Amino acid sequence: MTLTANWSYPTAIKFGAGRIAELPAACAQAGIKRPLLVTDKGLAGLPVTAGALDILEAAGLGRAMFSEVDPNPNEINLAAGVAAYQAGGHDGVIAFGGGSGLDLGKCVAFMAGQTRPVWEFEDVGDWWTRADADAIAPIIAVPTTAGTGSEVGRASVITNSVTHAKKIIFHPKFLPTVVICDPELTVGMPKFITAGTGLDAFAHCVEAFSSPHYHPMSQGIALEGIRLVIDYLPRAYADGTDIEARAQMMSAAAMGATAFQKGLGAIHAMSHPIGAHFNTHHGTTNAVCMPAVLDLNADVIRDRFDRAAGYLGITGGYDGFRAFVQDLNDSLGIPRSLRDLGVTEAAIPDLVRDALTDPSCGGNPVTLTEANLTALFKAAL
Repeated sequence: MTLTANWSYPTAIKFGAGRIAELPAACAQAGIKRPLLVTDKGLAGLPVTAGALDILEAAGLGRAMFSEVDPNPNEINLAAGVAAYQAGGHDGVIAFGGGSGLDLGKCVAFMAGQTRPVWEFEDVGDWWTRADADAIAPIIAVPTTAGTGSEVGRASVITNSVTHAKKIIFHPKFLPTVVICDPELTVGMPKFITAGTGLDAFAHCVEAFSSPHYHPMSQGIALEGIRLVIDYLPRAYADGTDIEARAQMMSAAAMGATAFQKGLGAIHAMSHPIGAHFNTHHGTTNAVCMPAVLDLNADVIRDRFDRAAGYLGITGGYDGFRAFVQDLNDSLGIPRSLRDLGVTEAAIPDLVRDALTDPSCGGNPVTLTEANLTALFKAAL
């Protein structure tokens, strides 16, 4: 099977090894003549980024880059990115990297033409309608990890540097005009990033599949995404040059972010405040939280995982799946407790407070309360 394709769902996606070479054509398709490439500090000096800039420069599109992006990007990074965008006279953004670069890049394109503070566009009710939609710059997304799926998302996660709360900033036009999914860009990921990002995609698919909301299309995408992670993440982890495994994981990442339109749940409600307070890796945090959340939701989700387990190649229904999750974490070097990530018991009240206001709460199969969230944090600690 040739792992190369052009997809128009959920947006235009150029998928396949070597397709970063089509970056100038993607700019033309999006109407961008002076792009600003936004990435994170860790990627800024790496060959994969220099290669993308070389392609842009050779096509007469310049090589402008902004990279003052923290692992959990905040409004300070955002303001600096908007200033760089405006000072350079740019007309579009290439969001390049993992979740942090993709999220901040999309938000720079969004905020460059707005006059309200970013917090006024949080994913609450119809707040997104406050934005001047005509002032949102076009976005091209180029993921270099296989995890968040932010390249096909309609939101960015931005951390408030004062309150340490993660906020989801939403607008339909956050969805990039063109996405380039080139699995060759992920070959250089170290093992712990391969594991953490891959398990982020896994969490997206598991939570979407578990969500009680009605969205049959997302349900099907979530199930197949779970299968791809089960089949290919161990291969990508064992051999980072396995292009088939890298490509299938890149598909799983995009599928997870597409599927969670159906909803997320307690895994993300927990990991968002943990990441904001302790600056932990998001996907790794999701993985540590998942076993405890599966236990909380067991009675509600058991039937659907009993049916799905056979398709996933797992015996024992839900119980087999629950055991598999812990075994998968262990095989990928994921810590067994939040304490191993630096989380303290003293922080639990603050974490619970922030989790209760996280939009992910609404997609959990079991209603989340102060009591059961407290118990969850303690169980994962």
